[in-house]
Amino acid sequence: MGTKTTTLSRRTTLLAGVGLALGAAVGRAFAQQPAAERRTPENEAYWTRMGVALTGRTVLVTGSTDGLGKEVARQLGALGAFVIVHGRNQERGEEVARAIQAAGPGDAAFHRADLGSLDGVNAFAEKILETYDRLDVLINNAAAVSGAERQTSADGHELAFAVNYLAHFLLTYRLLPLLEASAPARIVNVSSMGQTPIDFTDVMLERNYNPGDAYRRSKLAQIMFTIDLAAELDAAHVTVNSLHPARSMNTARVINGGFQPLSSVEEGAEATMQLAVSPALVGRSGLYFNGLIEASANAQAYDAEARARLRALSFELTGLAHKS
Repeated sequence: MGTKTTTLSRRTTLLAGVGLALGAAVGRAFAQQPAAERRTPENEAYWTRMGVALTGRTVLVTGSTDGLGKEVARQLGALGAFVIVHGRNQERGEEVARAIQAAGPGDAAFHRADLGSLDGVNAFAEKILETYDRLDVLINNAAAVSGAERQTSADGHELAFAVNYLAHFLLTYRLLPLLEASAPARIVNVSSMGQTPIDFTDVMLERNYNPGDAYRRSKLAQIMFTIDLAAELDAAHVTVNSLHPARSMNTARVINGGFQPLSSVEEGAEATMQLAVSPALVGRSGLYFNGLIEASANAQAYDAEARARLRALSFELTGLAHKS
């Protein structure tokens, strides 16, 4: 991996759906119930009762070797899907794939890719396009949280913006032809209730860097992308929605970081699965959910001029040809 300023290090944790609020929530944030009062989250058994079956379907979950992504991948496999497991850790990824295969009825394969490199994202997309003849669901879940010091990707972009947003922007557009050929298909962007407006004079936080702001801006960028892409696509063919899955889930990152978990990975998976498979969301696109509830994101998400600026910058940085 190339080095520019401070490079992506092994200390940086690539997460499967970070559950940290990292600041004031926006939208219809709901209070966390005491553990004793929480209901048991629904899982694949609920969707089976609802008549959902994914046999013959192919799904890709980025960041699915741990945490939220791992549980979502498991549930999709349990519904019969072929799951493309993604991550950077070969051993963990192959272990997740084997577990899905052993449990059945679905199948799985692991593909390693580093989302901290746009070349890595392009190579990953090429591999998926060469290997699979369909893609029914794409869940953009992998995320990075920078440390106290500003870190950059292999391409020199601020790390959280690069991994959480730019990588998924590029991956989604590269895989869009396969999704459209598999219609009806769905795209799910795992965002956060923690959102901070993007300062277009300092998108990469080269001045006054703050890791919380970096994370929150990258997550708002995902929601802005969701709204624009939904307007571009025919919802009868491909829908795209975003969500905050759950607050401070009991992931290794939260626990090892000394934080008190406020929810479980299973709760986050329930919300993510709703967007991925619920019959109630057929043809509904461009939405943001806080958990299971449709909500409003930060006001900048609904600013057409801000979205246009972000979109133009994203095409420029990723090298993609502009879409109309």
